[in-house]
Amino acid sequence: MPSGLHRTYGAHHLHFITCSCHRRLPFLRAARSCDCLLSILEQTRERYRFVVVGYVVMPEHVHLLITEPEVGTPSTVMQVLKQRTARALLPKQKRVDVRQRRRFEGVSLRTPFWQARFYDFNVWTTKKRWKS
Repeated sequence: MPSGLHRTYGAHHLHFITCSCHRRLPFLRAARSCDCLLSILEQTRERYRFVVVGYVVMPEHVHLLITEPEVGTPSTVMQVLKQRTARALLPKQKRVDVRQRRRFEGVSLRTPFWQARFYDFNVWTTKKRWKS
């Protein structure tokens, strides 16, 4: 985690979370992509047992308002959500010939789907809850 960033978990606050697609590219502009993301969000919600109070999906980023999960933390939830969405929506890598693999060692042949990290703030007042 970057220095100066502190996440507060365990106080049963709501969490307003924003995460962006890599370089703010509009990876979520297609209805199919949004449906896939929401399906994975529902599977993640069931697995980690949290409530989705609200969400907004835009072409290049997502806002979530969630409770703290009964299993894990909001960070765990976001890690799973982002990994599964990226695997589902990014084109599959083609198998690379062994001779080519040596040539491209250390170079990622796959574009990231999400920016690293996410923005999160705790919502602990009713006023802030309505504003979020």
